[in-house]
Amino acid sequence: MDLVSRAQQIILKPKEEWIKIKEEEISIQQLFTSYAAILIAIPSIAQFIGQSLIGRRIPFIGWYRIGIGTGLLYAILFYLFSLVSVYVFGIIINALAPTFSSKKNQANAMKIAVFSLTPAWVAGVLYIIPFLGILVFLASLYSIYLLYLGFSTPLMDTPKEKVVGYLVVSVIVVIVLMAVIMIILGAIFAVGAYRAI
Repeated sequence: MDLVSRAQQIILKPKEEWIKIKEEEISIQQLFTSYAAILIAIPSIAQFIGQSLIGRRIPFIGWYRIGIGTGLLYAILFYLFSLVSVYVFGIIINALAPTFSSKKNQANAMKIAVFSLTPAWVAGVLYIIPFLGILVFLASLYSIYLLYLGFSTPLMDTPKEKVVGYLVVSVIVVIVLMAVIMIILGAIFAVGAYRAI
């Protein structure tokens, strides 16, 4: 699997790419080591650069940035929590399958979890300039569309009338997982993380 080509195709030609993904034999380990682990590094590294090296302007306060050590620790924890949350997301997609008259298939559930999040990870490069983080949110909305197409292909053999329900529950799961990550990271780094430049 060529990482650049796959990321490009899933973003630009998702319908065709999901069909290829469905037919492709790839282990969960390969999926994470040759794809997810690399792409999740993009927002992690970009956040470190944006928050610790560049910083941000906070109105009425001035220009602030996170210290290098704190920023590096944040990036590492963000990376690890993101990997774990994607894995958990794949497990939950598979566990929900019978609820939506779908067939359980852990490998395909992981494919949906990993490949649908590609736009958010690629757009994560925009964290280098902190105020562009909102664009990462917009890319995440495109990830919802990719998730929908993944269920529609159907990787989990989901009946057409059950796709929207499966999608809605899966989106709620992703939101909860991301919120948990942000709460944990926020709690760890709540006091004294920023310093004036």
